[in-house]
Amino acid sequence: MCTPADSGDIIILSSDDDDDHKDDRDMSCLIVEVVDVKEKDCVSSPSTLEEDLVVTFSRHADVLPHARYDCPIHPFTPTELETNMPVDSNQLICDQCFCYICDKLASLCEMWCVSGICHCNSHKRSAFWSNLRNHKLLGGLTAFNLTLSEMDSHLRQAATLLQQFRQELSALYSSYMKGEALKDYGLSQENQQGFIYNYSPVFEFVSSFLNQADQQDSRAAVIMSLGAAEDFIRHFHFSGGFIFASPMANVDTAKTMLLQRVIALVQRQMVMANFTPDFINKLQEFCKKLHFPAELRNMRNSLCVRPWNDVLLVSVMKGQNVSGVRKDKGKKDVLTEQISVILLRTELLQHQRRYRELCRYLRVVQTDNTAQFQQIQDLIPYFMCMAGDFSSALTSLFPSVNAPASHFTPDLFLFYLKVFETATAPKLTPVSKPGELCCAGAAWESIEDAVPLKRHELVRFALRAQGCCSAVYADSRCWTSLLSIVNKPCGSLTALPMPSMQFLQEARDVVKGILLDQKGSNMQIPRSLHEVYPDQALLLLVTEALSQRILDSVLYPILPVLNTFQENSWAFRWLCESFSSSEEHLKRFFQAIAQERENSSAS
Repeated sequence: MCTPADSGDIIILSSDDDDDHKDDRDMSCLIVEVVDVKEKDCVSSPSTLEEDLVVTFSRHADVLPHARYDCPIHPFTPTELETNMPVDSNQLICDQCFCYICDKLASLCEMWCVSGICHCNSHKRSAFWSNLRNHKLLGGLTAFNLTLSEMDSHLRQAATLLQQFRQELSALYSSYMKGEALKDYGLSQENQQGFIYNYSPVFEFVSSFLNQADQQDSRAAVIMSLGAAEDFIRHFHFSGGFIFASPMANVDTAKTMLLQRVIALVQRQMVMANFTPDFINKLQEFCKKLHFPAELRNMRNSLCVRPWNDVLLVSVMKGQNVSGVRKDKGKKDVLTEQISVILLRTELLQHQRRYRELCRYLRVVQTDNTAQFQQIQDLIPYFMCMAGDFSSALTSLFPSVNAPASHFTPDLFLFYLKVFETATAPKLTPVSKPGELCCAGAAWESIEDAVPLKRHELVRFALRAQGCCSAVYADSRCWTSLLSIVNKPCGSLTALPMPSMQFLQEARDVVKGILLDQKGSNMQIPRSLHEVYPDQALLLLVTEALSQRILDSVLYPILPVLNTFQENSWAFRWLCESFSSSEEHLKRFFQAIAQERENSSAS
């Protein structure tokens, strides 16, 4: 029976006493939530009370929102194309009928029974009505060939903003075309008439809209930016008048800057955002249809950006393709990208800490801007360091051709020296050129899985860098830093014990031979040199390199360099003995020291 319970629940007891279901005790009692129902809905006839099954409640199902052609109450008569008047009873609606075209309640549709465009006859099985619905719902985004399934609240908002933008832009451009009288600027003279044409207000308005687009969802941002470009790219300079003295007063100059900004924004989103390949393709096709003026036609293909799942790009980054060339159905595909796209991929892969994949990509990809690309490629050793692979980083610093180490500045040398010695690196935002690595205020932290270089590997790196980079070889700070390392024993701050005289005598010829072989850039330090006196041998090697540097030309300032020998006076004497064969060199050496001390005291 249908009687209300205080608890708000109904307990239904099963009448099934069949022995086969004696174990199903948990199914004999069900608690059902009560729905407020009028008492008259629970009336049962006397005859039904005698049956085993008693119906205690029934009601009609709720009618959910639906398109008019799916209405369960009012029949619908479909036609392919009928817009003059309602067909049969198609104009009849229930409370939940929606207009297929407007996508809102049919009672709110202003075109429901309007002759010539009767929305009441619309349905999804007609190509005419489907196209009309798409155009209605997509609005100004129809040109992007989007589907309704791709539309979301962000894109709908973009369509609304784009429509408002176009209306205001049209008014501003019309005002520009009319020009302003010279007298409005106080430039008119007697019997002189003319107009000034100033595009700056239009430029500022478009720039403001692009600023607004920057703040939107990624898909909405690119749609708004390209939609704006479709309009302002058609603007042209009105000849025959005066141009206001402002850089953006000229239409052609302003259009170039605006278009460059749009392309940069869209490229960034295509690389950084998680766009589907289909959506990227629609952006590219839209860009190709824009009416680029002759001077800007090189931008037509600027959105030809490979998606991240591109077969060739993926194979290169995974190390499966080291040439960057792929043949597909007889066609040759070469991994070539614009420098702006390469910079964006470099930035994103750094954020994701995918350093090895980034290095594979930079070794293979081709671009037309070789000067800027060389700076990015010079970062490959840094990226290998961040991957914890110092061995590969050293190999990348000294290739046989165009070695990144040959482009070192003293600061960059000191940067790598500290990285290799401590296995730490500064916390930097994504870098795009080597100079950005030398950030004085950055905090350094340990590199995951990295192990500091052994002392002899560190010395070998420094001497090789000096051999291929004159800026490092000539800089006093580079010598000071290197000598500060080798003048200390590993893991200690005490002085190095003086080796035997025999070792000191024999070591001179050995280190000279090593440094002479360094001219071939691939310097090797034989194990026999540092087997007995490992730390002392490396100090003598660097000291001999310093003596050759001093003999080549004056090293200034030299006092900080010589101060590194304070705890190891025997090594300093060994340095002075290098000049003993030439009294003139020895005299000049001590004169340089005295002169620098005098200058230091005077200051």
